[in-house]
Amino acid sequence: MDVNSDIETYSHYIRKQIAGIQDCLRDMTEEQINRAPDVADANSAFVIATHVLGNARAWVLGIACGRSVVRDRPAEFASRGSSADFDRAATALCAEIEEALTGLDPSILDRRFKPAQELWGAGEPYEVTARMALADVLEHASIHLGHIQMTRDLVAGARS
Repeated sequence: MDVNSDIETYSHYIRKQIAGIQDCLRDMTEEQINRAPDVADANSAFVIATHVLGNARAWVLGIACGRSVVRDRPAEFASRGSSADFDRAATALCAEIEEALTGLDPSILDRRFKPAQELWGAGEPYEVTARMALADVLEHASIHLGHIQMTRDLVAGARS
């Protein structure tokens, strides 16, 4: 089956943002990765990165592709680890995303449905399409890549 160009584009850019997060974490020590900056309600880079993977798994595999996915969002925000830990998780998830999206029927991209709360995350779920779910993952990962970059700079004491 030929992959739909829209699906291929979403897959490429979602995986690209996750790779950007991997690169950012590789620039940090394990202590820096797990330290939240001294800012109210801030999270560590590892927490944010883990949250991005949880969101991508839930929204790409669960919501857009309709696979059975369990998400433990509170665990995302309590996570600790190293860049190697994140690399393993990100590499595995990116392979899953690529495989799942390669098999996604393009005819369902614009079908409307209301996702399950356990996959949705915070807030009340509302009707979306698979296309909207994929775009949301890309936006979410992009925003949080910026947060991770800022967190890296804050915990490393960098000033630009």
